[in-house]
Amino acid sequence: MWKREARSRRHHRASSDVDEHQGQIGRLSHSRGQRKKDDAMAKISIPHDAFVFVGDGRKALFLRNDGDEKFPHLKTERVIVGENPPTRAQGADEPGRTFSSSSPGRSSYEQTDWHELEEKNFARDVAGALVKIVRERKVKALIVVAPPKTLAELRNAFHADVKGRIVAEIDKDFTKLPVYEIEKHLTH
Repeated sequence: MWKREARSRRHHRASSDVDEHQGQIGRLSHSRGQRKKDDAMAKISIPHDAFVFVGDGRKALFLRNDGDEKFPHLKTERVIVGENPPTRAQGADEPGRTFSSSSPGRSSYEQTDWHELEEKNFARDVAGALVKIVRERKVKALIVVAPPKTLAELRNAFHADVKGRIVAEIDKDFTKLPVYEIEKHLTH
């Protein structure tokens, strides 16, 4: 009987050592992950007359650096606000139904997400406006700031002229921030 107790004590001690070790690994990897996240939002150099595009699926800000690289001063050049009510306000009817020839049951089509479609259209329209600005103003450097989903839509919609001018992309949503806060986030 004493052998069983000794064995269970050893097993308990060994498993607690493993748990403690795994806890340390978890803390270390968390701190490393935090460091990577902090490095990703490092200071960005914004050249004089560079444009900063800040947008999401509903609002787009076109900002220009009126200062220099060392002391940037972003000024609003243009603002586009799209009207995008929720899907329930845009949809007109229930999704359609279909009959299957192989079974007696019916099934329905998936509900169209009108809100998401409008965000995609807005990204395409904004990309068109950005091409016009890049060509007319002869923009040499462009920084694009948008949430990840919108950034993907913009990448698909950007013309080659715009893609060639992009010096940085940031997957954050700064559209609700005032311009001085955007400037602070980009440069610090």
